[in-house]
Parts: sequence; C-alpha cells; structure tokens
Amino acid sequence: MLEGLDTTSEDHAELRAMNRLLAGEVKSQALLIEKLKHQLAGHNRHRFGSSSESLDQLNLIFAEDEAIADAADEQALPTAPVEDNKPPRQHSRKPLPDHLQSHDKVLSPGDDCDHCGGKLKKLGEDITEELEYVPGRFVVNRFIRPRMACACCETFVQAPLPSRPIERGRPGPGLLAHVLVSKHADHLPLYRQAKSMHVTVLRSSARP
Repeated sequence: MLEGLDTTSEDHAELRAMNRLLAGEVKSQALLIEKLKHQLAGHNRHRFGSSSESLDQLNLIFAEDEAIADAADEQALPTAPVEDNKPPRQHSRKPLPDHLQSHDKVLSPGDDCDHCGGKLKKLGEDITEELEYVPGRFVVNRFIRPRMACACCETFVQAPLPSRPIERGRPGPGLLAHVLVSKHADHLPLYRQAKSMHVTVLRSSARP
C-alpha cells in the first residue's frame, strides 16, 4: 500500500494526506502485532500449559537458600539433651492402640565409639512406631534407637532407621501391600477398607 507514495512532493495538502495515511498504517500494524502476540500466547498455553510462577514471583535469593540449607544441617546434627521443665512436644497424630501386639526391635550403634574407641553411655532413646498387617490382624513394630554418647570424646551417636516405604509414615510394607491388593485386585474401596480395619482392631482388643 505504501510502495506508491511519493515522499518528495512539496504539496502541503498531499503531504498531510500522506501523514494521515502513514498514521493509519502504523496503527493498523500495531493492532496486528498485538493480535499476533495474543494468538502466540494462546498457542503456548495450549501447548506447554500455563505458568503459575515467574522469576519475579519466585524472587530467587540464593543467600536465603544457603541459610535454609545450613539450618537443616544443624538440625540433622545430634545435640546434647537440655534438661528443662518444658513439656514434651505433642504430635498431631493419634497414638496407636495399646492393645495391639507390639514387636520391639532395638537398633543400637554398639558399645564402643568409632572415633576414639571409648565406651558409650546411654542418654535416652527414640521410639518409632509402625503399623503392620499380618493376615487377620494388626501388629505394631517399635524401632527403639538409644541415643549414646562417648565418655571420652563426647561424641553423640545413634543408629539410623531402616529403610521404610513412606518416610516418617506409619504404615509398614505389609499394610501397604494389603491396601493395594484390596483396592486394585479385590476392587474394595478405601472407605470400606477403613471400616474393615476398624472392625479388625476392635476384635483384636476384645480378645483376652
């Protein structure tokens, strides 16, 4: 459309008409560009999905990440017990029924210190309970991990927990296998499994 315009003309009326034509063309091109941008954004959302976060929204600050990592490392290190009058921290989980049969397994780091060879003394212990299922009944596996300290170099040691299907979870491998088989092989919904488990626990509590 603009190829035939004579930009060397000295006629003021013709130049004003040319300016109006150029302004209209610029406006038309700007609208076309915005339309193409909108269409491109729609295609990208359809192909790649909408992005819920941008770099500005994330506000990535590596100093904060390093501080968080250092704090996590400090919490992972064993610390000396502090004697105070504060009540023990209460967990939101309900305790497992006391009447269920329990199997205790003590995970001890040994009697000798790996650093200096001195004797270890017991300071306390951590108990982790795991609900397990055996055919027809439930049992509780209790992993007892004594917290030990060396009398010579004051090194604190504790045996790690064994590998578990769900970290910090209560269900054991037998219980998870029972739930999966009941749901996918026996087509038993989870809410019916929950009722059945509740009845099984009540029956086990009624046994002498």
